[in-house]
Amino acid sequence: MSQQAAARTTTGQWVGRIAGPGVAALIYLVPSGLHEIPDMGHRPAAAAAVAAWMALWWFTEAVPMAWTALLPVVLFPALGVFGTDSVVAAVGRSALPFVDPYIFLFMGGMALGAGLEQWGLHRRIALLIMRAIGTEPRRLMFGMLAATAAVSLWISNTATAVMMVPIGMALLAQLQAAEGRTLEHFGAALMLAVAYGSNIGGIGTKIGSPTNSVFAGVVSRRLGSEVGFLEYMAAALPFVLLFLPLVWAVLWRWGRRDRPGPGQGGDVIARELAGLGPLSGGERTVGAVFLVAAVLWILGDPLRGLLAPLVASALGGFKLAGKHYEAAVAMLGALTLLALGRLSLSALRRVPWSTLLLLGGGFALAAGIEASGLAAWLTSRLSGLESLPGVVQYGMVGGATILLSAIASNTATVNVMLNVLPSSRPLLAVSTFGASCDFALPAGTPPNAIVFGSGCVRLPVMMRVGLLLDVLAAAVLTLYGHVWVRWVLP
Repeated sequence: MSQQAAARTTTGQWVGRIAGPGVAALIYLVPSGLHEIPDMGHRPAAAAAVAAWMALWWFTEAVPMAWTALLPVVLFPALGVFGTDSVVAAVGRSALPFVDPYIFLFMGGMALGAGLEQWGLHRRIALLIMRAIGTEPRRLMFGMLAATAAVSLWISNTATAVMMVPIGMALLAQLQAAEGRTLEHFGAALMLAVAYGSNIGGIGTKIGSPTNSVFAGVVSRRLGSEVGFLEYMAAALPFVLLFLPLVWAVLWRWGRRDRPGPGQGGDVIARELAGLGPLSGGERTVGAVFLVAAVLWILGDPLRGLLAPLVASALGGFKLAGKHYEAAVAMLGALTLLALGRLSLSALRRVPWSTLLLLGGGFALAAGIEASGLAAWLTSRLSGLESLPGVVQYGMVGGATILLSAIASNTATVNVMLNVLPSSRPLLAVSTFGASCDFALPAGTPPNAIVFGSGCVRLPVMMRVGLLLDVLAAAVLTLYGHVWVRWVLP
């Protein structure tokens, strides 16, 4: 009965289902400035109509998000968004983004992450980090936050949260048993460390979150430039390292209200590690393949320079771009694990493959917005933003993205924001980081929802702690974008 209730369509979803095509029809049919762009005819209005339809369905979750992502394949050719192309050519241009190299990069990254999960190596790494940091309550909370973020750098933030929640609950139960009382504040803070560590860690690498792949794909299509794996890490990882201590300070400020004693957290960690047994052959193989892939990604630019002439010679002048190289490394790593029998089909079935459709839909939307002339029109309307002082620009973009992410998924948020902002790599990057920085509501990110569903965190507590972190994130992103990102990603 409860499963049926959970599957029941909500009022908001029904409203979204009706509002999506309704608003799209108004934008397309009612004369406006979109219909007056020289030499573009109805195309900008058609692209705007589809974008509004997708945004409303994404924000309200009116239908599965992957279904919404397929709308451009049907509607762009039907509405002539690509101009004089034949229907067959228009369908091809709409579907091409679904095989973008960044799709394969994320696909291979998810498969490598599935290998880590299958052999439990990610769990061992997290526990070892926590043991190294310490088990005194203050250190234990930071260890939970740091370990979760470290794992989330390389596997999906959702999978990280799912893995770390049972560990957090076991630690909390042990501490409460040792103290003979309920640690309501400390328990909530410890579990929030799982959600927030998953969110923040996912920002740090190109494969840490789907939003990062969306960013790289949009920059490639809109600006014609590539953001390399190491270049992205140089822009994003310092934010992770900078913001984690601030999150820990806020969480400890809440958790210390219970005045927790030393507890027995070390016993739980030791027991969990003992349960994993000695390092298995599967863990060694998966760890080695993953380490090699990470090194190849990080050393991508010099290695690609060596390989580019060979690839061009073998493939008739094919230009080996950074995204092709990174995708090839990811897929080669995944295929290696499959060939060695270290990645099972059952592990692959647990991977959220629908995320790839979501990424492809975002790329297809960007392609239609660019080809129709809508991107140029939006940029001209937002040109005033680029005339503002840099600090104000980053503050407005970071704050708006965090606010929007509170009511919509981070992937939906970034798909919309990156297609309407000016074509500036630093601004797009700050918006991407901000999409993973809502901490106040369960709907903000999947880890928030997972931790809230554990029953250890009440909504008023998440909102009270999370709102402060939202404000801090907006402030830090403002300064971080102005001081660091614009220098690393000019």
